[in-house]
Amino acid sequence: MKNRPVYEKHNSFVEIKHQHKDTLDLAMKRVASLRDKDDLTKEMSKAHRLIFKQACMDLFDPDQEDKQPRFSLSPNVVEEIATYPDSDLPRYLVHRYRYEIYPQKKILDEYPPYLQIEPTSICNFRCVFCFETDPTFTQKSAGYMGQMTIDLFKHIIDQAVGNVEFISLASRGEPLICNDIVSMLEYTRGKFLNLKINTNASLLDEAKCHAILSSGIKTIVFSADASEEPLYSKLRVNGDLSVVMDNIERFQKIRQTQYPDLSVITRVSGVKFSDEQDIDSMQSVWGSLVDQVAFVQYNPWENVYSQPANDLVEPCSDLWRRMFVWWDGKANPCDVDYKSTLSQGSIKELRLSELWRSSSYEALRRDHINSKRDSRNPCTGCAVI
Repeated sequence: MKNRPVYEKHNSFVEIKHQHKDTLDLAMKRVASLRDKDDLTKEMSKAHRLIFKQACMDLFDPDQEDKQPRFSLSPNVVEEIATYPDSDLPRYLVHRYRYEIYPQKKILDEYPPYLQIEPTSICNFRCVFCFETDPTFTQKSAGYMGQMTIDLFKHIIDQAVGNVEFISLASRGEPLICNDIVSMLEYTRGKFLNLKINTNASLLDEAKCHAILSSGIKTIVFSADASEEPLYSKLRVNGDLSVVMDNIERFQKIRQTQYPDLSVITRVSGVKFSDEQDIDSMQSVWGSLVDQVAFVQYNPWENVYSQPANDLVEPCSDLWRRMFVWWDGKANPCDVDYKSTLSQGSIKELRLSELWRSSSYEALRRDHINSKRDSRNPCTGCAVI
């Protein structure tokens, strides 16, 4: 690369500390015990039963002669597996396989393996590594700022249920700013296998703690890049570490005392932006409050439109992995393109499956497969693969 290293979006952890050491051996034994239990897969479609079979073959017969990518269980997946009952595990593995292997094999079916829904594009922070620092994005007159209505949210969720199992309620903005976030969380209850929310935790009051914990959220990511001042405020401009710390402590207390049997994974995750950041100090402060502490790789997307063209030709995996729906219904293939130059249309006009398999989306994928990233902006200066 001329300008910067590639950014592996599907493998973006630089460092991660796990509070609970669930073992690969135990996870493999559980999957093996379910492999031939037809009663657990009888409600699946034929296509999904075949995926489950292939996932098990990859896990237990890895030395197949063809050179295709193989499904395996990463430490994060092992930890997720521990949170599911046997009845849900085959379905989880099917959708995890779609999430991990489909982008490698360039396989598409009718729905994206992962859907990110943006409750709002507005954020109260101006983190130094984020596109929210771009005034041409955040100024109200530009038209990018807004909040999703509960009716539009329900419209999206109703299409996703039974078709997309991995959902995130987050993208360009801070989701807890959204006026309808509590109602949105209530509407997701019991509908998805893996529902995630990312928040800077600055607005995490008691009511929102209960809304998250009672909603069916499976993974809660608290975004924090340091464990002490002044580094925290230097990176998370407008943030107050003491407020965030108090809010996460309150969340943990409510979780332990009022939802003791709830199978959720909590994570403090930061962007590895500065040499001053240290995973051990993060673990020492945050480790008692969450299940995981992590840093993800920094990707300079805060100015992607002004980045010079690079020589990257490898296709972006997100084109086969996830789709984003913004607060106004606009569908986008990635959040690096935060101004939606690559938008595929609107969920108000087309259904999820129609957007995912649209001719314009297919044309974008073909350009990437044919080493023509440089024909698309901001793909030409983007490092994501």
